[in-house]
Amino acid sequence: MTDPAASRHPAAPVLSVEHLTTTFGNAAAVDDVSFEIAEGETLGLVGESGSGKSMTALSIMRLVQAPGRIAGGRVLYRDRDLLQLSEDEMRAVRGAEISLIFQEPATALNPVFTIGDQIAEALIVHGRASKHDARTQAVDLLRSVRIPNPESRIAGYPHQLSGGQRQRAMIAIALACRPSVVIADEPTTALDVTIQAEILDLLREMKSAFNLSLLLITHDLGVIAGTADRVAVMREGRLVEIGPVRQIFHRPQHAYTRELLAAIPGPSPKLPVPGHAAR
Repeated sequence: MTDPAASRHPAAPVLSVEHLTTTFGNAAAVDDVSFEIAEGETLGLVGESGSGKSMTALSIMRLVQAPGRIAGGRVLYRDRDLLQLSEDEMRAVRGAEISLIFQEPATALNPVFTIGDQIAEALIVHGRASKHDARTQAVDLLRSVRIPNPESRIAGYPHQLSGGQRQRAMIAIALACRPSVVIADEPTTALDVTIQAEILDLLREMKSAFNLSLLLITHDLGVIAGTADRVAVMREGRLVEIGPVRQIFHRPQHAYTRELLAAIPGPSPKLPVPGHAAR
């Protein structure tokens, strides 16, 4: 694997994953994984289905369900090891400091509560707004993620929104408490190509507006070509290569990375101008 230390972002890391291992019985779903995300950086985590990408995200958030367990490593957020926090302390981190955008908003959103109620709950639980102010902030958040008629949409239920609008609502919930780090797990998988592009544009816009550090998880290198600063390539639970986007696209070192690049349909993706990847 390319040495992560040789390709670190020059800014200070906000999140450092060190030798993270998550197991199911004797099998490692995440196997000795290490990477850093700098302040304001977008790191793309790429690999095929089943490679361990989503399990890495769940491990960072300490949401691994039994029989899975985090067997080793550290997850340092601003030098605090999240794996050593109590569950109450970790609940204070989830959503407020680090947010997770799930790949299936239709199942992640609660069908019996309105979109406005779900945004307001995130704000109220973390003490970011009173019940009265939460509604106003919910409208503002829906407007910021480009949902039309936000004043009326906050009273709508998830099933009343299109797939793209549900994903925008998920992004609004994730950003409600102004977290420092957002993990977007396959945020465009269930959407058509046009909506995919709109959601990626929205993530770039929100990253800049809220000064986010972003972990963008996808199976498609083409998705992160114009979005990420660096790319980490994952296969069978392990990182096989990590480096700047242009380096990975033009000089891939691992055979698996070359296979992923070869699988991108159509002409080669347009790479960002250096220094402008995630703006």
